[in-house]
Amino acid sequence: MKQSAQPDETLWYQLTAEDTFGILHSEQSGLSAEEANARLERYGYNEIKFKKRSALIRFLAQFNSPLIIILLVCSAITSALCIWKGEDLWMDTVVILAVVIANTIIGFIQEGKAEASVDALEKMIVPGCTVVRGGKKVMMPARKLVPGDVVVMEGGDRVPADLRLFQAKNLSADESAITGESVPTFKKTDAIAGERIIADQSCILFNGTFVTKGMGHGVVVGTGERTEIGRIAKLITETEKITTPLTRKMAEFTRILVIVILAITVINFVLAVWFGIEIETAFLASVSMVVAAIPEGLPAVVTMALAIGVTAMARRNAIIKRLPAAETLGCTTVICSDKTGTLTKNQMTVSRIYAGRRDYTVSGVGYEPSGEFTPAERGEELKLTLQVGHFCNDARIARENGYSVIGDPTEGALLVSAMKAVKAGIGVPNDPLQRLDEIPFDSEQQYMATLHEGDGKHVIFVKGSPERVLGMCQTRMVDGEIEPIDQAERVEILAKVDEMAGDALRLLAMAYREITPERGSIDENDLLGMTFLGIQGMIDPAREEAIDGVAKCRSAGIRVVMATGDHARTAKAVARKLGIGIDTEKAVTGEELSKMSDDELYDVVADVPVYARVAPDDKFRITRALQKHGEVVAMTGDGVNDAPALSAADIGIAMGITGTEVSKEASDMILADDNFATIVSAVEEGRYVYNNIKKVILYTLPTNGGQALLVMGAILLAPFLTLFRDQLPLSPVQILWINLFDAVALALPIIMEPMEKDLLKKPPRNPDERITDPPFFRKVGLVSIVMAISGFAMYYHYGLPAIDGPLVVNKELLTQAQTAAFTTVVLVHLCYVVTARSITESAFTFSPFSNRWLLGGMALTIVTQLTIVYHPIGNAILGTAPLPLEWWGLMILLALPGFVVIEVEKWLAKRGTST
Repeated sequence: MKQSAQPDETLWYQLTAEDTFGILHSEQSGLSAEEANARLERYGYNEIKFKKRSALIRFLAQFNSPLIIILLVCSAITSALCIWKGEDLWMDTVVILAVVIANTIIGFIQEGKAEASVDALEKMIVPGCTVVRGGKKVMMPARKLVPGDVVVMEGGDRVPADLRLFQAKNLSADESAITGESVPTFKKTDAIAGERIIADQSCILFNGTFVTKGMGHGVVVGTGERTEIGRIAKLITETEKITTPLTRKMAEFTRILVIVILAITVINFVLAVWFGIEIETAFLASVSMVVAAIPEGLPAVVTMALAIGVTAMARRNAIIKRLPAAETLGCTTVICSDKTGTLTKNQMTVSRIYAGRRDYTVSGVGYEPSGEFTPAERGEELKLTLQVGHFCNDARIARENGYSVIGDPTEGALLVSAMKAVKAGIGVPNDPLQRLDEIPFDSEQQYMATLHEGDGKHVIFVKGSPERVLGMCQTRMVDGEIEPIDQAERVEILAKVDEMAGDALRLLAMAYREITPERGSIDENDLLGMTFLGIQGMIDPAREEAIDGVAKCRSAGIRVVMATGDHARTAKAVARKLGIGIDTEKAVTGEELSKMSDDELYDVVADVPVYARVAPDDKFRITRALQKHGEVVAMTGDGVNDAPALSAADIGIAMGITGTEVSKEASDMILADDNFATIVSAVEEGRYVYNNIKKVILYTLPTNGGQALLVMGAILLAPFLTLFRDQLPLSPVQILWINLFDAVALALPIIMEPMEKDLLKKPPRNPDERITDPPFFRKVGLVSIVMAISGFAMYYHYGLPAIDGPLVVNKELLTQAQTAAFTTVVLVHLCYVVTARSITESAFTFSPFSNRWLLGGMALTIVTQLTIVYHPIGNAILGTAPLPLEWWGLMILLALPGFVVIEVEKWLAKRGTST
């Protein structure tokens, strides 16, 4: 069944309930069954469905990678050698294909993130709901809802479609999945003038959100893909995920490498034939050079480097979903972070109290009831202010694996402040007072009132907005005495309210009144003539570790931007505390953003540290604008509304504790502890990962280059020297063995090098920075030449006596010469890996025992090489022969330049930099 256009472009929150029914041609008694069926046929089912790639297509797409293509070419070459020449290389073919399969499976698992996000959105569709059809309430599948249906909602229900409320009684909804707001939103039925963000559309219930309390009736204004969640799902699937810097550079590097290798191979083949070498021999020799030059083990080692980095990040509470994202973190230039729970503790805390013309500060943060009150002089009104906050309260404190609040976080903060007072000896009465009646909090009346019985009297407690509570009061308590409130004192109290609000505190005023014991209930008329007690100011405090994390980002050249749903005043106050935007207090609101074009946003985005009251689209637009400036953007989010921005960012970071499944699926990284400091730790690990990958590449390429030069030189000399005509210094199987075994035993341990201590004291690397630069080519060239000369010298020195004119007179000696060249190349690798532990620092500047993995790899390489040289099985598999002991001295001597030359190069490079 196809969906046709629904009237979803209408701003329903601006319309009255009557106008909404008129547009939808419906009424409060609901649609008839016939009309509902007709609309179902017209609009389609209330579900989110998008076309997805099949598993087979996604699997085959993994082979469209330069690294995978290299490995496939290698496996094809080894297979051809097996078939054509009879070489026993099937094991090498299997190993290479195993690497291909491993890489493909990893990519296949990581693929389809957008599809998974939509799957998570589909799970949010409600299976059943109560609908009014033809004036009767019926239960029916939510997927059959159509525009114009009337839906009945109660506390605990999940909203099945976008609804325009026309009846609401004390109705609140948890819209955190859509808006990111942690506090439930009070709903009403009045139309709202002007354009409003989703968080301010109080007469709309959104698909996938929860009704926390109360009841209401709403008319369906959007179903399926035409709901807010459906729009977000479409954004997710349409958002093109940009490739990571490492992926782009590796693809570019691989393309250049393949072109160079193939060009040299063709030239080599043509020259060999021109010099009179048989075509078959020339082809096999050229194939050997290709095998020597291609770094078969590099893709696997890079993948392992990323995987090890991911494991290290997981230990620091950062769970990476896509391997390349581990490296992308290292070049992050901007972190756009939400405020609540990430930069702050998400635990409302009373930090300041005003009572009896005195200001009190309360220490301690979070829900743990420990803290001090200052100053020491305390009036009776302070005790009563705390008592009202304690008893006019529906929350409770739970102590299970720490302290937590069950109920509203604001009420939880009031409970904790009263508990702190008891511990501080203030003497707050905490004996149970029986609650006889209450007037629940309502967003319109802005207060809550309770009636209690205790000590033979009845007392009314009220808490609410300062302006509302002050309006109920005719007296106030100062130093335990009741005195009238005149106009000057009202002005004084309201000035204090403005002052405290300027510090971004959420304020609740407290008042009380005693009534006759005969009364067992209260109404709003009983709230006249109250006695004003004081004001409690609370804030979600900044995390101490987040303050340190922001400072580290500053020293690391990373700009931190706060994008929050909170009000601008609160956002700027928290930003000041954290050190965000220390050069400017500029803040842009969601309303201001909505009036900006993309070009206007581009002009200001580089200078704005705080965005307040942001809507779902705002984070997405902010991300794209920053990326246009060339920034590498990490974006945090926890709600469904954040998913498009998370998907668009270079690094999407979801919250592991408070995050929705949709945000987690759309992200690249999940914070297990919802802590900003964890992002900073992950950035440090990302830089460490990139450094190790560069070390591995810088180690691997010279070894391949040296082998390729050795083979190419032998081919070009073959017409002139019989020594090189029938046998190369290295056979294809020996080359493959070096490349694959070396990747495991020596290249892999390089990525286990200890982390440098100053990684967060350097600016982010340029994402356009090439993996290869002049120093890189210099090192590759030097080691390649050393390796080629060393291997060539050994083969020539010991192989020449095996030749008599055009004939090979001693085949065994020639095999020994090849074994000596093979072993010398391995020894050069061992010498080079010692200095390859650092790109710029000398090997003498760090402990040789700091990387035990490398010591183990070197020991394994030595033992394995001895086995290959002296054990019959090794001789048979790799075509080697035992070597005389006296040959080892020359081999070791010729291998040492692999260490010495690079150490000298580093010294000269540093000397040149210092001068």
